[in-house]
Amino acid sequence: GGLSSEREVSLRTGDAIFRALLKKGYNVVKIDMDRNIAETLKKENIDFAFIALHGKYGEDGAIQGLLEIMDIPYTGSGILASSLAIDKIMTKKILKAEGIPTPDYISFNFDENPNLEAISSEILQRLKLPVVIKAPREGSTIGIEFVFSEQELPKAIKKVLEIDKQLLVEEFIEGVEVTASVLGNSNPIVLPLIEIVSKTRFYDYEAKYTPGLSEHIIPPRISPELSQKVTEFARKTYKALGCRGFARVDFMIDVRKNEAYVLEVNTIPGMTATSLFPDAAKAQGITFEDLVEKILMLGLEGRHK
Repeated sequence: GGLSSEREVSLRTGDAIFRALLKKGYNVVKIDMDRNIAETLKKENIDFAFIALHGKYGEDGAIQGLLEIMDIPYTGSGILASSLAIDKIMTKKILKAEGIPTPDYISFNFDENPNLEAISSEILQRLKLPVVIKAPREGSTIGIEFVFSEQELPKAIKKVLEIDKQLLVEEFIEGVEVTASVLGNSNPIVLPLIEIVSKTRFYDYEAKYTPGLSEHIIPPRISPELSQKVTEFARKTYKALGCRGFARVDFMIDVRKNEAYVLEVNTIPGMTATSLFPDAAKAQGITFEDLVEKILMLGLEGRHK
């Protein structure tokens, strides 16, 4: 479950993984993350941790650090990759350095009360409207505001600042949303790509986790050339951040410009009934139970040393 704003999603992911491992014959215990997690882990005396914690403490390197100290092997990326990928600003800096396309952006960091007017005018000088304003360390599309007019800017900034002291402002790219599920350690494979069509205006928290509000289309309705680009950029992004086990790389495709842009990387993708990663695996002929076991094996193979 954990302590982040994505607690509900984590519980669903954890439950699905728990059932899959039981079916595979493993001896599994559910542990709900709280402030006493170190004592709980000690008491349960586990051999291996399957991390099903989205967002803060689970996806940011915190739980990974604790497990390293306790010498418990675990699934997914290590401390560094986790802490880089959860921070959308750091991710973008790495993408730029690696020459991987990502939407143009500016970022702000505040300690004291920000001047909303000054920020608004700087955004308008540097980027063309519409823009997307994000809380850089939140997932599940929490803390995201779309801004189409100058008047909306200060209000949107204020809303996001209630969640995070940092702001990421990106150019808004109209196009096709595609996600690439990556599986593996040093030689990762990219599972079949998925196009996401949201029944709401944007693929938001509600659309993401309510069955029927978003549609997954495999393969995406983009050219083979663009699909090739997405696959290549997904692998490159995964390796640049140092991801392991599994991760999902989200893209926006500008069909007119024939370009694919990396939006963000999820080092602990959702693993629920409506989730993208299990759908991609299914398209490759991998059952949910086999996928869960494969992720476990990759964690053992990695041993995060």
